[in-house]
Amino acid sequence: MMAVETRRHFLKTTGVLSIGFSLLGVSCLQRTEKEGGNTFPFHPVDDSQINAWLQVLSDGRVKILSGKMELGQGIKTAIVQVAAEELNTSMHLIDIHIAETDVTPNEGYTVGSMSIETSAMAVRNAAASAREILVRMAAERFIVPENSLTLKDLIITGDNVRISIGDLLEGKQVQGKVTTPATILAKTERKIVGQPVPRKDIENMVVGKQHFIHDLRFEGMVHARIIRPPSYTAELLSMDNTDYSANGLLKLVWIGNFLGVISEEEYQAIHLARAIGKVANWKVGDALPTGQGMEEHILSLPSEPDPAVEKGLGKNGINGANIIHEASYFKPYLMHAANGPSCSLAIFQNGKLTIWSHSQGIHPLRSAISQLVEIPESDIHIIGVPGSACYGHNGADDVAAEAALLAINYPGRHVRLQWMREEEHGWEPYGTAMRMALKAGVDQKGKIQGWDFNLWSDVHGTRPFGSAENLLPARYLGKGYQRPVNGFKGGAPRNAEPYYEIQNMRMQTHFFKGPLRRSALRALGAYANVFAIESFMDELALKAGIKPMEFRTNHLKDPRAIRCLERLEDKINKIQKGDHEGLGHAFARYKNSSSYCAVAVWVLVDRKSGAIHLKKMWAVVDSGEIINPDGLKNQIEGGMIQSASWALKEEVKFDQKHIISLDWITYPILRYNEIPEIEVELIEQSDQPPLGAGEASQGPATAAIVNAIYDATQVRIRQLPIQRQLLLA
Repeated sequence: MMAVETRRHFLKTTGVLSIGFSLLGVSCLQRTEKEGGNTFPFHPVDDSQINAWLQVLSDGRVKILSGKMELGQGIKTAIVQVAAEELNTSMHLIDIHIAETDVTPNEGYTVGSMSIETSAMAVRNAAASAREILVRMAAERFIVPENSLTLKDLIITGDNVRISIGDLLEGKQVQGKVTTPATILAKTERKIVGQPVPRKDIENMVVGKQHFIHDLRFEGMVHARIIRPPSYTAELLSMDNTDYSANGLLKLVWIGNFLGVISEEEYQAIHLARAIGKVANWKVGDALPTGQGMEEHILSLPSEPDPAVEKGLGKNGINGANIIHEASYFKPYLMHAANGPSCSLAIFQNGKLTIWSHSQGIHPLRSAISQLVEIPESDIHIIGVPGSACYGHNGADDVAAEAALLAINYPGRHVRLQWMREEEHGWEPYGTAMRMALKAGVDQKGKIQGWDFNLWSDVHGTRPFGSAENLLPARYLGKGYQRPVNGFKGGAPRNAEPYYEIQNMRMQTHFFKGPLRRSALRALGAYANVFAIESFMDELALKAGIKPMEFRTNHLKDPRAIRCLERLEDKINKIQKGDHEGLGHAFARYKNSSSYCAVAVWVLVDRKSGAIHLKKMWAVVDSGEIINPDGLKNQIEGGMIQSASWALKEEVKFDQKHIISLDWITYPILRYNEIPEIEVELIEQSDQPPLGAGEASQGPATAAIVNAIYDATQVRIRQLPIQRQLLLA
C-alpha cells in the first residue's frame, strides 16, 4: 500500500500544500493528502509568484514545484540541478514535486522538447529571485550590506551573521514575483549545472521499487478491465443475462457502448472481460480501407491544403535549372508502443474524484474528464505518476477517463484499470502516415536555385486540451460525442521548411482525414519531413557530383550548424568500409529553432537476406547551454535507437475491422541485441540559452540510415519501413 498522510497532519508538519520525495529518495511516486476526502483544494496556482515554484519546508529544506511530467527524460534531475545552482545549495537539500492539480503550476502539456526551455528556466528565475530576496531580508534584519552576505546550503552567513533561511522566514514563504534576476549563478559560477548528475530513479526501476503508476497499490483496491468493441465504430446491440458474480464480478458498468468489469482480483477481471466479450453482440460498423497501399490511399482521400509558404520565386525558381530532380517519400502509421500498457487508478468518495495518471498534461485532462463525467473541476484532483515509456499522446488520458467512469459507478474504493497489450497496440492514437513529394533544381555551380515541397498529412495532435470528445470512452457513452476531427495542424509541417539557404522555395501542406486514430508521436511531422529532406539532399548532391557533406555545408550560413557537420565529418572520414558496407549522414535543427543535430550511420547489408546490421551511429549535438550532459546524451541516444526501429521495422497494419498489429510479433521493434554502438558528442554553449533536445535526433537518424544503405547497395529507400525485397533488388 502506498503511504498517505491526513491533510491536518500534513499541514501541521510542513505548513505548505504539498510534499514530494527527495530527488535522491526511493521513488518518483508522490504523496498527497488523504485521497477521496472532502478537503483537497481548488486554487489554481499563480505561477507569477516565487512560491508557486519554490517553497521552504518546516525543516529548512527547499521544495521545487513543476507542472511538467517525468517521462523518462530526466526532467526532475535537471530542474533540481538548476534550482541548486541558483540557491548555491547541495542537491540533496532540495526536493521536487511534479504534476499535481492545484499544487503545481499549470504548465499544460509536457511536449515539444520544451521542459528545459520553459519549466527549468522558470525554476531558475524563481530560485535566483528567491536568493536575492532572502539575502536582502537578512541584510535588513542584521543591518549589514547585501554584498557582505552569502547564501550557501540554505544558510546565510557573513561577518557575525549566520541564519538558516527557515529561521529567517519564520514559517512563512518567500513572497514576491518571479523577476529577471540580476545574477544567474549558472552563468557565473556554474558548479552544478553542466555536470553529469545521474538519475537516481533508474536504480528504483532496476531493483523493482515502486516507481511507475503500474506499481501503485492501495488497501481495498479493486481491479477493472474494459470490454473493447470489434472496431472503431461498432455498436453494442445486446448482452446476455448470465450472472457472473460467482466468477468474482463486483459490477458490470454498461453505459451506451461502454462496457467495463470490476472485480476483487486482476486475474478475475481479465477472465471476466474475455468471457463477457465473447457473448456481447456487436454491430461491427464501418470498414477500414484495404486492398491498396497506404500511400496510394492517402492520395485518393480528399485533402484540404493550407496556404503555401513561399520565398523568392517559389517553385518557379526551378525553371531553367541545370539539374532538375524530384522524388516522393512515405512514412506509415507508427505506434507509441509503450513498454508498460496504459494504467490509471481512481477513487470516487463523498462527491470527490481523485485520479492517478501518467498523462502528459494533468490540468487539461482534468478539464476534459470534468466534461465527460459532468463533475465540476473543483471536485476532481489528478496526481501525476510516471508511466513506463511514452513520448507523445498514447492511451494515458483515455485510461484515466475510463478509470474515472468506473470509479464513479463503484464509489468508495480505489479502482485500478490497466490496459492489456492488445488494447495498447490496438486502441492508442498513432503517429499519422505521411507522404512527402519534393522537386528541386540545381544550378551549374551546385547550388539549389529552386525548391518545391508538398506534404500530405493528417493532424498530429488530438490531445484532450480540455475537450471530452478527444477521450476514447467519450464516443461510446451515447452522449453525442463523435470521433475527433480537428487537431494540432502545426505539427505536420514541422521542419518541412529546410534549414538550408535556398533563395526560391515553396512548401505546402495538404491535410487529409485518415482511417486510423492519430495524435502526437515523438517529433510529430519533423520525423518524416527531415527523413525526406535529408534523403533528397543526398540525391541532389550525387546528381550534382558533390560530396553530400560538402553539399550541405555549401547551403548553410549558420556557423553552429556547420560546426556540427564538420565535427561529424572528423569522426567518420577515416572509417574503412568493408564489402557491402556504407556510411550515411544527415542534419537538422529541430523545429528550425531548437537543438542542432548531425547524425552519421555505418551499416552492413547482407546481400543474400537483405538484413541490415547497424554497426555504429554517431551524433554531434548543439543544445546551447547544457544542464545535464548525461541526461542530454541519453535523450539523443534514445531518439536514435527509436528512429532506427521506426526506419527498419515498425508499421501499423489493419484489416477491414480493426488493427491487426496487436503484439510484439505483429509489430516488431528493435531488440537489444540489434542496437549498435552509439557515440554522441555535445557542443557546450554555456553562453547561449538551453535548447530542447528530446526530439532532435529522430529525423536525422532515419535519413542517415537510408543514405548509408544507398552507399552500401546503390538502392534508394523512399518508403518506410525499409523492405528487404528492395535491397534484394
